[in-house]
Amino acid sequence: MINNKKIIVILPAYNAEKTLENTYNEIPFDIVDEVILVDDNSIDHTLEIAEKIGIKNIIKHQRNLGYGANQKTCYNEALKQNADIIVMLHPDYQYTPKLIHSMCYLIANDVYKVVLGSRILGKGAIKGGMPFYKYFFNRILTFSQNILMNQKLSEYHTGFRAYSSEVLKSIKYKNNSNDFVFDNQVIAQICFNDFEIAEITCPTKYFKEASSINFKRSVIYGLGVLLTSFQYFLTKKFDFKFNIFNH
Repeated sequence: MINNKKIIVILPAYNAEKTLENTYNEIPFDIVDEVILVDDNSIDHTLEIAEKIGIKNIIKHQRNLGYGANQKTCYNEALKQNADIIVMLHPDYQYTPKLIHSMCYLIANDVYKVVLGSRILGKGAIKGGMPFYKYFFNRILTFSQNILMNQKLSEYHTGFRAYSSEVLKSIKYKNNSNDFVFDNQVIAQICFNDFEIAEITCPTKYFKEASSINFKRSVIYGLGVLLTSFQYFLTKKFDFKFNIFNH
């Protein structure tokens, strides 16, 4: 805990057997109270490793529901366990859990309600080996979203985030996609509800075992990001009705 605020780390897992233990071992348990792992019907030994390293809160989807659906289960369970601060961390060891201290202190001390670990600040993405096409589309999509949503974020696509429970209780995350665009919709909902977002520089690592979507899925994700941004713009400017936004 920090300032009597319960901190829960959620791990949305799928085929993470090679990276889960390294990720878990870097979690700072001097402040983290619980870890929740949701396995989206992995076909490897993710569950066995989770049990071996001592994760007690494990939920298994009986079929593969998708990345967004995995997070919905994570957040539902974290809120059910009365978390005050929820840290979403990919268990693929692409992001370092050592930043959890910095992210959580900003929320626990009521400086911000949301903190993102940005791969773009400090050139972390390039240094870490992000493929050029991913970096290029990251910058194009971020530029487009900043214009359409009137924001100034360095990126919208990080898989390392910390939220006050107040934020997740205020947005309609359950109405979001079950696919990868879920993350982007969450940020759009946060901005729509006028929560301020902090970003901190986050080193990142790209390697064979780290999870990554292929080019085709990246294109589908990119189109979903643009759709989300236009929905945000139309709702803010012209009072359109879209299911993902509180209105």
